[in-house]
Amino acid sequence: MKVWRIFPARFQSTAFTGVGGLYAARRWNHLGTAMVYTASSRALAALEYFVNLDLSEAPDDLLMAEASFADDSIETIDLAVLPADWRTLDNIVCRDLGCAWAASCRSLALQVPSVVVEGDSNFLLNPAHPDFGAVALADPIPFRFDPRMFR
Repeated sequence: MKVWRIFPARFQSTAFTGVGGLYAARRWNHLGTAMVYTASSRALAALEYFVNLDLSEAPDDLLMAEASFADDSIETIDLAVLPADWRTLDNIVCRDLGCAWAASCRSLALQVPSVVVEGDSNFLLNPAHPDFGAVALADPIPFRFDPRMFR
């Protein structure tokens, strides 16, 4: 499986460590749970990053990196266990599910639905999983949004 992640260049050394989850809660983790958020395509990675930007200024220091890992290391979240309002930003059920998955170390990756593009998927990587060291990381490349997105 190949996945992508976009991040500011200043975070290159930690972009795939999950350290961000130690300092901020997100859709699938509570504060203090290390987790690496990735997307199933370059385009989805860009959109997932874009929806969290301050649109007053286009960032000029972004990198995109590709990661790959074995397909058989993926667990898929059962959409039936998600509440009807799972797309809301502060959904505790989603955070609880993500944290329980991370703590269990059942799988290296968890496939979760994208809120930004219905029908597409993001992949959470668990840096605490014993196989995390087998995740292959390509050298990051510069990434820039089209300036028209900031008009």
